[in-house]
Amino acid sequence: MAGGYYTALSGMRTRMDALDRLAADIANASTTGYKTERAGTTQVDRPSFGAALESAVDVANNEARLDFRPGPLATTGRGLDVAIQGKGFLTVETPNGVRYTRNGHLVRRADGVLTTDEGHAVVGGSGRIRIGPGDVAIDPDGTIRADAIVAGTLKVVEFPPETRFERDLGTTFRADRDPAEVEHPDLASGALEQSNVSIVDRVAELSEVSRTFETLLRGVSVLMNDVDRGAIAELGRK
Repeated sequence: MAGGYYTALSGMRTRMDALDRLAADIANASTTGYKTERAGTTQVDRPSFGAALESAVDVANNEARLDFRPGPLATTGRGLDVAIQGKGFLTVETPNGVRYTRNGHLVRRADGVLTTDEGHAVVGGSGRIRIGPGDVAIDPDGTIRADAIVAGTLKVVEFPPETRFERDLGTTFRADRDPAEVEHPDLASGALEQSNVSIVDRVAELSEVSRTFETLLRGVSVLMNDVDRGAIAELGRK
């Protein structure tokens, strides 16, 4: 197979992966605490044997990185809504272990345990937080009160700059470094951090990726229908 096929097909594959990421971003544009993911492409050289027979450069996906730039804050007035101002994450317990999130849409479970809206128990300075009945308020330092009675304090953590994150599910993430607890967190009660997805940016990139995919598809079609057909016809005459 001509090297041009491999180059075009590898480019189409990376564009399909990019379309999947863009679709996930657009679908979660209104999801509280959602973070977009960005990735580029990289050159991949083939082994020397392949280089002797055909062009030896393909395209592959580069490492994807989560974009943790903060999203805009939206005021809700709800007592159990909280947004982290600046860097940091809330700590939550999941079936897969401890994870981290910036989704501050919290829920008081029937047994009083504080959870995220995804059902993960929120970890406080002394473990799980159990809230009694009554109106709930969260102080800027993370102290949670129910009818003026302190129920616990939210645990906000941060990570060193070299930390690599992976999305665990939705708005929860796992990290390859241990966090440090933020001594003086700055939280906004009655507010939520919105997704940092820019619809305008994502739709523009979606259009660009789609056009590039169509161009590569036409290139493969030309190779198959014109170049190969011409070569077969020429060989037939010989």
